[in-house]
Amino acid sequence: MSVTTKEIQSKTSALEVLEILKEGNQRFVNRDPKSRNLLEQVNTTSSGQFPLAVVISCIDSRVPTEMIFDQGIGDIFCVRVAGNVINQDVLGSVEFACKVAGVKLIVVMGHTSCGAVKGACNNVELGNLTGLLDKIKPAISIVSNRGVAADDSRFVDEVALENVKLSLDTILHDSPVIQEMVDNDELKCAKAIYSVKTGEVELNLM
Repeated sequence: MSVTTKEIQSKTSALEVLEILKEGNQRFVNRDPKSRNLLEQVNTTSSGQFPLAVVISCIDSRVPTEMIFDQGIGDIFCVRVAGNVINQDVLGSVEFACKVAGVKLIVVMGHTSCGAVKGACNNVELGNLTGLLDKIKPAISIVSNRGVAADDSRFVDEVALENVKLSLDTILHDSPVIQEMVDNDELKCAKAIYSVKTGEVELNLM
């Protein structure tokens, strides 16, 4: 099948979606992506879309979500914002993806060497960016309290991972719609970290 159909979406479980993404990333890393006719996919999806997952990730130009999971047009929703932070607009988008469009899996994906995380660690202040970076600072506190020094080479990447976990917590806390779907086993959540050096994604259920 060239695109994800309504039948495929309805029959595919969240755990199967997780494996689809893992297998896609392995193809990406192995330089063996699926052959796709993108214009054919454009035509096929023009009458509707039935994605399997929604991935919330950073705007970093080195982290092209569909490519690193080797997914085609109509396969996944992608929400991109610096530092993969959560706000009302992101929550609304995720609620649409899950409750209206029927996705089975939410993935929050951070990445190594994240500029937004570095900016938060360095207390950068710049217009509207200041408020965005403030959303990352709770993750900095958690990593600092574990005894990891700010000048440790691991610090930024550990904050990125903690920020992913906190973003997932925020989604469930601030969206009764999503929490109810999770409670009813209609939906699962996963955390992910992408390596900008290797192209590999570490992806696990929350």
